[in-house]
Amino acid sequence: MHLRLMLPTEVLIDEQVIKIIAEAENGSFCLLPRHADFVSSLVPGVLYVSKENGEEVFAALDHGILVKCGDEVLVSTVNAVRGDDLEKLKSTVAEQFLTLSDHERIARSALARLEAGTIRRFIELEAQAHA
Repeated sequence: MHLRLMLPTEVLIDEQVIKIIAEAENGSFCLLPRHADFVSSLVPGVLYVSKENGEEVFAALDHGILVKCGDEVLVSTVNAVRGDDLEKLKSTVAEQFLTLSDHERIARSALARLEAGTIRRFIELEAQAHA
C-alpha cells in the first residue's frame, strides 16, 4: 500500500507500507494491502505504520479523514507530528490535540451563543408572521 499523510502545509509521510493501525470514534482498526476500500473519520491518537523492511513509523494525529482506495491510503489532518518515541507521541496527543486552547473554547462559546440567538430570532420572526 502507498500511504500519504497530508497536512495543509506539507506531506508528512509518503511511503510504501504493509500495515496501518489508526483510531476512529468506535476504536482502533488495522488496514492491510488486500482489505476492502475504506473511509473513516479519525480521532486524536497515534497512527502506527509498518513498512516492508520491518521498520515502524509513528505519527500523532489530530482529527482527520482516512481513505483507502485500492493500493492508495490517504490521510488528511490539520495537525500531526511524526516521531520515534511512542510515549512522547502519546503525550503530544493528550497535550495538544485532546485539549482545546483557551482561544478555541472562547470562540466555540461565542459561536454557540450566536447560533442560539439566531435560532431564537427565527422563532420570533415565525411567530410574528403567523400572528
